Parts: sequence; structure tokens; C-alpha cells
Amino acid sequence: MCSCRRACRYLGLSESSFYYKEKQRSPYQIKLRKRAIHLSWEFPRYGYRRIRALLAREGWEVSRKLVQKIRREEGLKVSRKPPKRRRQGKSTGLPTTASKPNHVWSWDFVHDRTDDGGSLRLMILIDECTRRCLAIRVARGLQSNDVVEVLHQAIAEHGAPEYIRSDNGSEFIARTVKDSLASHPIKIIYIDPGSPWQNGFVESFHQRLRDECLSQEVFLSVLEAKVVIEGWRKLYNAVHPHSNLGYDSPDMIHEKYTQARGNSLPSLPKPMKPVIN
Repeated sequence: MCSCRRACRYLGLSESSFYYKEKQRSPYQIKLRKRAIHLSWEFPRYGYRRIRALLAREGWEVSRKLVQKIRREEGLKVSRKPPKRRRQGKSTGLPTTASKPNHVWSWDFVHDRTDDGGSLRLMILIDECTRRCLAIRVARGLQSNDVVEVLHQAIAEHGAPEYIRSDNGSEFIARTVKDSLASHPIKIIYIDPGSPWQNGFVESFHQRLRDECLSQEVFLSVLEAKVVIEGWRKLYNAVHPHSNLGYDSPDMIHEKYTQARGNSLPSLPKPMKPVIN
């Protein structure tokens, strides 16, 4: 009969490993683990920091290291993308940082396709301070009249901004758009041609939209694209934890400013310039 010591030596194991017993998890730890896994599946493009922020928002007491450990043990990780070359540029826009809601809005276009190869065009409108996505218009094609319509709807719902930032696309420099902006009045900040980094907040939002929605879905029709993208927009505003804003969601940041009657709160993190990779 072979002793445990000799058997471990033969197999190349330490005796402590042979006698090790995994600690029993408490009911709280089991529930926490299940919730962390569920959120990781629900938001597959979120890393452990954002998952931890969602758990903390729900009242769970959990460290980043524990969430990282749970995800590692379950094989849950965000797939890496090949790094893109970072382009450097200097902004010539008037305000570089929005200090309150409706201070600076940004708008731009994103392109995608339906399953049959048909073109999809998305017009994006965001508030640079709160990071809220105020509107996403989806269609086969969008003209300057569509830009004006989206603008009027957003102003009716949120009020008018002081500035709006955009590139020099034909839809944004059209006379109808300029006249509509001047009537409110809203000052226009046009970025330099070929310099998307000067419109950094909306470019950062584009990356999030494509990563979490457009790259994850196959749209069979324009109608389906409208429904899915609008659902994602509302989820993004309500849930998405922004690291530059203390892991609060856009709606949470907006609510804090609203409660303070539009004045910046000392407890609010200072908005930062986005990093565009």
C-alpha cells in the first residue's frame, strides 16, 4: 500500500495540494457570482470595471478584483480588437469642453448595411456634457431636411444648445440647416476638414455604437434597424457606465445637473476629452 507522501512525490504534487479543499461559498457570494456572470452575458462588450460599476449601482458590495476573478474563472472576457493608429490634431473649435447640459451638442453620420446589402445611414446627436444620445435617425438616405427635423424634435424635447459641433458635410453646411440654427440662435463649431478627432465625443460614441450594437446585429430591414438601434440608444443612456464620469450613466449625470438647476455640482467629475483610438 502506497502512502500519500510517496504518491504525491510520484505524481509531482505537493501534499498541500492533495489535501486542499475549496472553501464553501456563502449564499451571498453565490448570488453575487451569478449576477456578475449574468451582467457579463447581458453586456458582452463591458469589461470588469463596468460590470463592477453596474453591480455597485444595484447595491452589491464587491471589489474590482473579485469581479475580475469571477470573469476570469468563467472565461468571460472582451475580445481584443487590433489597435488603430492614433491621429493627432489640434482643435480650433470655440469651447473645447462642455460645462453643463445643452452647452455643446455634437452631430455626425454613421454608415451601415442591411442583410441584403442595402445602405443604412444613421444621424447621431449627443450632448457632450452628459454624453446622452439625444437622437439617432435611421434611413436609407438622409438629407439636410432630415437634419433640420431631428434638430427641431431634439430642441422641443430638451431645449436648445448654445453650440453645436459638426464636420463640414454637405448636410450640415446646407443653407436650410444654417438658417434653422441661427433662428434659435445656436452657434456653429465646424471642425477642420479631415480632422474627426476634433469632434471627439461623437467619434467615441460611434465606436461604442458599432462595438455594442451594429457589429452584434444583422438587420433584415430598415424598420428592424430603427427598432433595435432605438432600443440600444435608450439602454445606453440609462445604463452605460462612463469611466470619465465616475461610472455614472448619461441619464444619471443629466439627473444630477437637473436637480442642481443646471449648475455644475462639485461632486460631478470634470468632463474629460475622449481618447480616440
